[in-house]
Amino acid sequence: MKKLILGVLILSFAGIVNSAEMGDDGLYKADWMRETFKDLREDLEEANSEGKRLAIIVEQQNCAYCKKMHEQVFSDEQIYNYLMDEFFVVQVNMFGNVEITDFDGDTLQEKDMILKWGVLFTPTMMFFPEEVSKKDQATQAIIASMPGAFAKGTTRDLLTWVNEKHYEVPGASFQKYHAEKFNNRKKLADQ
Repeated sequence: MKKLILGVLILSFAGIVNSAEMGDDGLYKADWMRETFKDLREDLEEANSEGKRLAIIVEQQNCAYCKKMHEQVFSDEQIYNYLMDEFFVVQVNMFGNVEITDFDGDTLQEKDMILKWGVLFTPTMMFFPEEVSKKDQATQAIIASMPGAFAKGTTRDLLTWVNEKHYEVPGASFQKYHAEKFNNRKKLADQ
């Protein structure tokens, strides 16, 4: 019993929150993910009505990098809460058969939509603006994409950069934003 209590305390101090559970489809299921009909135009409207940013996360079964992100990054209390509070995240199975309707009205199974979008890595997160033209497919509307697994700082910085619309600043780049945030964190740690 003492070991159990100690383990809970250690996780609490580490800033770890509930990690995602494995779903019946072999993909991680987090509380910040939304179950939708995967009609991106409807998902965008719902995200906007809640004052959140639409994001898609593409994952696959037995993905070591998806596991890393869910266990080490998305479980971080700050990142978890930011995703819950600020984003409307729809999960797409890279090899799934569920139909998705793209912004341009094209309806395909997940695995075929992934080919259309040219997504190669899992996890891949794609972030969208509040308005998307009816003629644009998801990859034409994208604000930013995060292909693969990244550390907590990079992930947190990208979520903030998208949510706070730093991409709208003339001459702004995520790389410069991230470098500044990284250096600020390093200075604080060195003090």
